[in-house]
Amino acid sequence: MDDYPLLNVFWTMMWFFLWIMWFFLLFKVITDIFRDHTLGGWGKAGWLIFVLVVPFLGILVYLIARGHSMRERDQKQAEEQQAAFRSYVQQTAGPGAGSAEELHKLSVLKDKGDITQAEFDRAKAKILA
Repeated sequence: MDDYPLLNVFWTMMWFFLWIMWFFLLFKVITDIFRDHTLGGWGKAGWLIFVLVVPFLGILVYLIARGHSMRERDQKQAEEQQAAFRSYVQQTAGPGAGSAEELHKLSVLKDKGDITQAEFDRAKAKILA
């Protein structure tokens, strides 16, 4: 342990962390290049070649040139995923939830005496049909 001092361990950990962060940025930029629908095929190819051939400079230039729109695309994708999730939940739970609410309203009307048991049974059968 004497041949590798604590400061060298710190520097090694820092460089390792920076290396991992660079890979994260590389994958994020490549994903963003292919997600952008406003960028044409040649534009995507050019940015991809630039990012892969001159990696550090390519990522830095991409973040400077297109960083703001990158955030907007991330936000748009998150909103689309949220809308798709809500649509799925409403589609899956929609009919049962509406029926339960209507049955509850009918039960309240019957308990108040506003409708008879026969009327309640007919409305219940109509809702459940």
